[in-house]
Formats: sequence, C-alpha cells, structure tokens
Amino acid sequence: MTAFIIGHGMRRFPAYVSEDMTTVMWEPGTNPDSWKDFVEVAKGSGVSFMTMNAVSLDREDVEFLTERLRQSYYSNDEDMEEARWLKSHIGKTGFVQLGYPYQGIIFLFEVSTDWYDRYQRLLDLADDVGMMIDEPDQDDEH
Repeated sequence: MTAFIIGHGMRRFPAYVSEDMTTVMWEPGTNPDSWKDFVEVAKGSGVSFMTMNAVSLDREDVEFLTERLRQSYYSNDEDMEEARWLKSHIGKTGFVQLGYPYQGIIFLFEVSTDWYDRYQRLLDLADDVGMMIDEPDQDDEH
C-alpha cells in the first residue's frame, strides 16, 4: 500500500482519523483491491498526502483481553476459547485505515479481517463488563 501511494506522488502521513471528524466512508463492494481505486480518487482530487493507520495484534493485547474476560463474571467458555484462539494471529495486521482531506471532509477507506472484528467484539464485551463491575452501586453512594 505504501509503495502504491508513494508511486502516485503522494506522501503517507501516519495517523488514525477518529469518529470525531466529519468523514465519508468508501464503499468497497466486493472488490478486494478497491483500496487502489480509493488512492487513485485521492490522487485525482489533487491531495498531496494520505493518512494511513494499520493495527497489528500484539501478545500484550491478547493477554490483556484474556485476563479481562477471566476476571469477568459474565464471560463464558466460548469467549475465553475465542480469546485464546487469537494468539494464532499475533503479529498480523488486522485493520487498515486510509484517508485524505478534501474541502473540509476526510474521506476514509477502512478494511479489517474477520479475526480482528472478533477481537474487537471481545474487547468491547470486556470493556462493557469492566464498566459494570467498576461502577459503584447507586445505593452505595447514599
């Protein structure tokens, strides 16, 4: 991806564009190489750079998730097994975001793997459960 972007005369700006920005998402359809079309549209728009963010799964991420689920009263064996299964994806890239600014809007292309989507689902579950456990009872405050 980097070589393709540079080959089109643009620079790569390492950054993640958050949901706080005004964005328009690219619809890739069924074309696995639609990111190339996205880069070509950016080039045609006259932009000089693209944002690029990639997320790889680290061992610490999997260990944190597993521990968080283990401490939860609401996790089940299936969730724990899925978290352990994620170890086979350590070091792999699971999410990529490309973006470019044009007339006050950030245009985005995002793609993720199935295993990364499953990781995010488990992470959200662990966060939700952690919030329920960490929040004091309203009765305790009175």
